[in-house]
Amino acid sequence: MTHPIRVRREDDAFAVDWGRGPRRCAIGRGGVGMKAGEGDGVTPVGLWPLREVFYRADRIARPETSLPLQAIAQDDGWCDAPGDPNYNRRVKLPYNASAENLWRSDGLYDVVIVLGYNDAPVVPGRGSAIFLHVAAKDFSATEGCVALDRQDIVELLRDASPGSVIDIAP
Repeated sequence: MTHPIRVRREDDAFAVDWGRGPRRCAIGRGGVGMKAGEGDGVTPVGLWPLREVFYRADRIARPETSLPLQAIAQDDGWCDAPGDPNYNRRVKLPYNASAENLWRSDGLYDVVIVLGYNDAPVVPGRGSAIFLHVAAKDFSATEGCVALDRQDIVELLRDASPGSVIDIAP
């Protein structure tokens, strides 16, 4: 994919377009903007690389993609404790600091694309776990991520390549 994946407001909702037409998406409960910090619910404005993909092999076939890809294990987590040296990184659970469980029962993390937000370098408290993941059936707000229909993510992954970026605009 040579052009950015764009997240834009379409009338009264948000949509993602990577050259195949807009697809409905959910964004953070705090809207799109500059993040104030961990837990603010804001989807961060900016141009973020697609780093890697995790998926639930027990629920979905291995997605076709040229991005780095691995199955989620039951003990995979993502550290969201600003004071921890592994803040905004994948960890193994149980973990000695706050960490989100990637093995979710609600299906939202059946496919997860890690976005390159606050990772080069990691700034403690700036925000963690900014993903593109599966949307809830009602497309309810996320905690700061971008969420798409599962089939749309699978299609996007076929088109994505190393160097692909997502452009999130207010």
